[in-house]
Amino acid sequence: MRIFASVSLAVLFLFLLASPSHAQSVELFGGYSFVRAPVTFTQTILCPGPVCPTTTNTPNLNLNGWEAGGAFKVLGPLALAADFSRTSGSFQGANTRIQTYLAGPQLRFPGRISPFAHFLVGAAHESISTGAGSLTFGPTQNGFATALGGGIDLKVLPLLSIRPIQIDYLLTHFNSSTQNQLRVSAGIIVRF
Repeated sequence: MRIFASVSLAVLFLFLLASPSHAQSVELFGGYSFVRAPVTFTQTILCPGPVCPTTTNTPNLNLNGWEAGGAFKVLGPLALAADFSRTSGSFQGANTRIQTYLAGPQLRFPGRISPFAHFLVGAAHESISTGAGSLTFGPTQNGFATALGGGIDLKVLPLLSIRPIQIDYLLTHFNSSTQNQLRVSAGIIVRF
């Protein structure tokens, strides 16, 4: 995951330096992120005997966290974007974290109210820590991820915008199955 993030940032930086000066337009985003994610847990009830009952369930958890990203304009409304997020939540004392590392094309239509859309692909990392009382756990794993979505930016100052809403369909692939999730974000954008 760290290698993918490093390569994505290096590619972003190289394209920034290689593009003509009239096309250089960079934006940096940071803000809050909410994900409604199905997470698979294995739960073992503590018992005095040698064999304790085990159950597996997949509840939908509300995960809260942060999202950061950047984009640089390539040509007209087309930009290359990179997006990183980390969200976490808990279920019966077990903490869950999902991190995403995504990159791809973004279309932006500039103005005082600026809508955008993107299609990002990359990787995700899920980790689940052990809960108390009963033994609730899940595997730590890496998998494919993609996000398809968009949002609206509102210009406040020449270099500062507010992103009141960004909605993504976030697809991850863990446990040999696909998880379909809704991700909603909001935050601040600096452009230069």
